[in-house]
Amino acid sequence: MKQGDYRSDGYQALPGFVPREVATGFLARLKSDLARQGIQLSQLERDSPLLGGKAAELYGHHYPPMMFFLWGMTPAVRELVGEDLLPTYTYFRLYRQGDICKVHGDRPSCEHSVSLTLAYSDGISWPLEVGRRVVAEPYERTDVQFDEADEMRSVPMEPGDAVLYQGVHRHHGRTTPNPNKWSAHLFLHWVERDGPYAKHAFDEQPPPERVAF
Repeated sequence: MKQGDYRSDGYQALPGFVPREVATGFLARLKSDLARQGIQLSQLERDSPLLGGKAAELYGHHYPPMMFFLWGMTPAVRELVGEDLLPTYTYFRLYRQGDICKVHGDRPSCEHSVSLTLAYSDGISWPLEVGRRVVAEPYERTDVQFDEADEMRSVPMEPGDAVLYQGVHRHHGRTTPNPNKWSAHLFLHWVERDGPYAKHAFDEQPPPERVAF
């Protein structure tokens, strides 16, 4: 059964957005590529106000395969959204057991967003929660729970599953503590080519229009 209508609800569950083998393979390749450079995921940990602690994060501009994945997914997400989109940025995050992600709204680069679950250490689904209340303008918020006005919807996620959501206009988070020893997630973001946040395409660093060899 379909969960969420993107236009009316601001989110849509995308079960099996990528095959489980692709999600697991991507994570394994990321880990091995880092290891070849002598980098452990623990070295990527940084404080996050959304978590109230540390989490390992890696951004696409530091790991090109993530950028290619973002760019390659653009036609599929454009079809789902029904608008002409351009990619902005992507990042990877590894959550630990007991972590939450506080309720928040995203910056303008996240007009249309996808949260993709790559893997769970213990195979326990950890849902993403999305509020149905429309937020007209981005504003800072880091709450441990949704309020009643948000009308939160919880979306269960297995490896390979994704949720498409309006990152700027629908607040979201993971308020239930992570039940796994760890869980790995990829976040991908787009803006509308002719929309109000168009200047954030390619994270405000567009590629050259022409390349000569």
